[in-house]
Amino acid sequence: MSEEIEKLRTLQKEREALKNRLTGKVVEKQKKIENQTESQCPECGSRQLVHDYERAELVCQQCGLVIDAEFIDRGPEWRAFDHDQRMKRSRVGAPMTFTIHDKGLSTMIDWRNRDSYGRAISSKNRAQLYRLRKWQRRIRVSNATERNLAFALSELDRMASALGLPRNVRETAAVVYRDAVDKNLIRGRSIEGVAAAALYAACRQCSVPRTLDEIAEVSRVSRKEIGRTYRFISRELGLKLLPTSPIDYVPRFCSGLQLKGEVQSRAVEILRQAGERELTSGRGPTGVAAAAIYISSILGGERRTQREVAEVAGVTEVTIRNRYKELAEKLDIEIIL
Repeated sequence: MSEEIEKLRTLQKEREALKNRLTGKVVEKQKKIENQTESQCPECGSRQLVHDYERAELVCQQCGLVIDAEFIDRGPEWRAFDHDQRMKRSRVGAPMTFTIHDKGLSTMIDWRNRDSYGRAISSKNRAQLYRLRKWQRRIRVSNATERNLAFALSELDRMASALGLPRNVRETAAVVYRDAVDKNLIRGRSIEGVAAAALYAACRQCSVPRTLDEIAEVSRVSRKEIGRTYRFISRELGLKLLPTSPIDYVPRFCSGLQLKGEVQSRAVEILRQAGERELTSGRGPTGVAAAAIYISSILGGERRTQREVAEVAGVTEVTIRNRYKELAEKLDIEIIL
């Protein structure tokens, strides 16, 4: 009798395993079909698809065909009208981030002396909560490696805040630094130097360029050391970074000089023409960008002096003078001073 029961159990397990395998294959097939339909328009073959969340539709931007309708909204089912309401109704924590040494996955005891219901904690339990909070801070960093990583990431965040860099640059810099740690490239070098070099590499990767002088101003190491460390980590990590384009500097410089969008567009066009005629090669991108902006400001009727442009761009007036004369001569631009 027991043997028959064992046989039945074995058959049942085999049947379930087969069923799971078949179900998995069907699901994979459905996912492949969904990905194919969602990544390409069946009518015109365009890949420019837009999710219209108000109408719950997937629309082709090229021909206007509605590819999918009534798709599932994966957002929260509740609504919030201010930050406090959003925090109160949210049931999840912050997303994972590389800018914190534990990737933001550890818990944190709040500094406010209140429980989960918002009630004040009695004075009897406050001493215990204070001790728990202190030990919680201590055990978040378990060894010297984590302590160094926490220090480096806080240094990265400080420099990025001083330069006003966006979130994606900070995340990229943290990933570059973690890769350097994994390959043991920190040994024999200062943490601040490697962190500054990682931030410089991240700026170039994300097309938000900052010069070595700007990075050196907010860091605690010299320009020479940052440049040396950057060359070393880019070689060891195999970072394929193209030389920075003068066009990438134009929006920031125009914003600093409070110039209109028309002037910015004209400066970009001047730099494009200069790039086609290879006038930008072998010259500092900041100097060429500053010269193009200077020419554009004169042509657009929003004249800025060479000193004003030089202060914003971080170059000398002589550099701007030489570069703008070259551009004006080679591109046949008539400038009335």
